[in-house]
Amino acid sequence: MFGLTKVTDDTLKRFSVRYLRPARSLVFPWFSPGGLGLRGLKLLGAEGQGDGVHYVETTIPRPGAYHNLFGLPLISRRDVEVVLTSRELDCLALNQATGLPTLALPRGTACLPPALLPYLEQFRRIVLWLGDDLRSWEAAKLFARKLNPKRCSLVRPGDQHPRPLEALNRGLNLSRILRSALPAWHKSIVSFRQLREEVLGELSNVEQAAGVRWSRFPDLSRLLKGHRKGELTVFTGPTGSGKTTFISEYALDLCTQGQREISSDHANTVRLGRLEEQLDKYDEWADRFEDLPLYFMTFHGQQSIRTVIDTMQHAVYVYDICHVVIDNLQFMMGHEQLSTDRIAAQDYIVGAFRKFATDSSCHVTLVIHPRKEDDDKELQTASIFGSAKASQEADNVLILQDRKLVTGPGKRYLQVSKNRFDGDVGVFPLEFNKSSLTFSIPPKSKARLKKIKDDNGLVAKKSSSGKKGAVPQNSETCSGEAPNQPDPSRLSR
Repeated sequence: MFGLTKVTDDTLKRFSVRYLRPARSLVFPWFSPGGLGLRGLKLLGAEGQGDGVHYVETTIPRPGAYHNLFGLPLISRRDVEVVLTSRELDCLALNQATGLPTLALPRGTACLPPALLPYLEQFRRIVLWLGDDLRSWEAAKLFARKLNPKRCSLVRPGDQHPRPLEALNRGLNLSRILRSALPAWHKSIVSFRQLREEVLGELSNVEQAAGVRWSRFPDLSRLLKGHRKGELTVFTGPTGSGKTTFISEYALDLCTQGQREISSDHANTVRLGRLEEQLDKYDEWADRFEDLPLYFMTFHGQQSIRTVIDTMQHAVYVYDICHVVIDNLQFMMGHEQLSTDRIAAQDYIVGAFRKFATDSSCHVTLVIHPRKEDDDKELQTASIFGSAKASQEADNVLILQDRKLVTGPGKRYLQVSKNRFDGDVGVFPLEFNKSSLTFSIPPKSKARLKKIKDDNGLVAKKSSSGKKGAVPQNSETCSGEAPNQPDPSRLSR
């Protein structure tokens, strides 16, 4: 059930692994250094899922309390080399196949808590073999920066470099795979071999390269394809349109999927969990919020960009943050003494966020107020306050349009007006639920979107058959805008 056919009983006993029959789960103990006391347990259940296995983890105590490494009691003070894995099962397989000291990280590829770093100081060489996909590779590079890249090597995912447990089951030579690990540190220039492997890795993992998809906003995923590290998203909308509410929900959607985030606005994000009429459930929901990898910057009033960037860099190092939400840019503007020109100050701040996103491989979502526009006009990319630098530096530009002054209440929609990843732009409608303070796709639009998708599929079939006059399928024809309303992204072009 767990794929442990080739893992021996001796290996399980050495790591003190047990099987709990009532829960149908493996039990992995977490000991204090030296094995003097039990710090916690992780229960791992397995469920068949097609040809693979889906694992379900339960931790005692809760996940946030874990600051230990599985396998630590077996490490000797004389050991100078160690292999880090993201799963206990891989740790077992590696140790059995190679005899090398191996440790499993408590939170897998999600986070490497700084509290664990002292346990790893004795090692002159650390090999990170975290998994067989693109996200594992990105996590390995991030953790290597924290551990000192000069002593780290990384096992690159690939057909011949699967997870350690799978490699053992396939009869591969795990020692040979470890010898092929690439050094994490290099000077300013990389070799063509490294670039070649980077590109191959992205082409082999197209879905993961596109980023994490939103579950509540499938149309946003359809246009942007996903939420990617190292990008800058600029978000704008009229005053009172619901920018803060939407951006909080947009961020929480990603956070519930494991994206570690920090936000400059803690009040509005937490307010999405409104329970005024169900206070008896507060502790239950508070526990769920507490388990989210979500953090907040406690700034009050205007802040300098240096202070904000320092805080963000600290969050990336300590909590492995991969998404920063700044709501809004203007709260830093008055503090900058660069110039009396607010436009120049904003350009400097946007440039600083762009550099941070690239250098830290962290996504930054930046809320910027629009210029003053006539109430009867829709916003465009040029409506973003300041010079064109914000829209030029941004990888994505999102505009929350509000047509209630023109077409009556409730006519809100989100416009993707820039998408550097693959160029797809378009709009889709949103409906605001005041009681829950959330946005959703209107029911009528859901039915209409399904019909449009079906129609587009039919058009695509005709086009592929070479029939004369067939119209090629285009993502913009499935934008989801309200009937008889032109797509503003097409009008702007």
